[in-house]
Amino acid sequence: MKKLLFILIAAVLVMGACGKKEEKTDKNAKDKGVFTIGVIPAQTEGEMKGALEKLQTVLSDKLGREVKITSYPDYNGVVEAMNYKKIDMAYFGPLTYVIAHENSGAEAIVTQLIKGEPFYYSYLITHKDSTLSSIGDLVKNAKEVKFAFGDPSSTSGALIPGIELKDQGVYKSESEYSFKSVQFTGSHDATALAIQNKQVDAGAIDSAIFDKLAEEGTIDAAQFKTIWKSEKLFQYPWAVSKGTDKDTKQKLQEAFLDIKDQKILKAFGATGFTKAENKDYESIRQAAEKEGLLKK
Repeated sequence: MKKLLFILIAAVLVMGACGKKEEKTDKNAKDKGVFTIGVIPAQTEGEMKGALEKLQTVLSDKLGREVKITSYPDYNGVVEAMNYKKIDMAYFGPLTYVIAHENSGAEAIVTQLIKGEPFYYSYLITHKDSTLSSIGDLVKNAKEVKFAFGDPSSTSGALIPGIELKDQGVYKSESEYSFKSVQFTGSHDATALAIQNKQVDAGAIDSAIFDKLAEEGTIDAAQFKTIWKSEKLFQYPWAVSKGTDKDTKQKLQEAFLDIKDQKILKAFGATGFTKAENKDYESIRQAAEKEGLLKK
């Protein structure tokens, strides 16, 4: 009888200890607070909203804490949010990532796969009715061309094509160029629509986003010609703030790599996600350094 009583008391104590341990674990998760993520406007806000809400749920379940994702109106806003420690993670363009890494130690851990590869390109495109068929034609007839870049902080919409056009001798800056006019539309879709509607003659765009806009019917791919294509560019990174612990980084990578939800993937024009690291963006860092975009 005494032995049975002892066993019952021991069981109660063990259960109580487990309860306290579980309670402590839950409390620790809550004590960490909300994990905040900032996203650049790679797509329109309407297209992204539902996907980001689903992604919040996926990441919250994996991290065991609330995750809040905010879409910022421009590229620089995300960089500044990371600089001032207002966010724990960000979805950057390659250029904005390089700047954030330089300024605040942001660390790339994941990127998307497009048709199974972590690469994309910068395109120079024109309307199908244009007499321009190559970058040589563009340079030769620059004085008659209305040209459009995307966001000034975009890798494929400004940095890479800007360097190419500088090397070709027809572009120096937003106020000094050989073109009839130069404008920054602020986004890839705006550039594509401006060309389709013949408001500008040529422009720079992200190849993956161009394909996505065409697949969704936002633009008619048959109305365009590609007259120049850059070298491979490593895809847009998801980067954590400096000092993020190893366990959190691992859980985030596992969560992204496990994503199969088509709504989430479609929002980023992705077929999946893969791991990324800072060295993957070395060519972009060199380009940014060449353009004087990194602090010395």
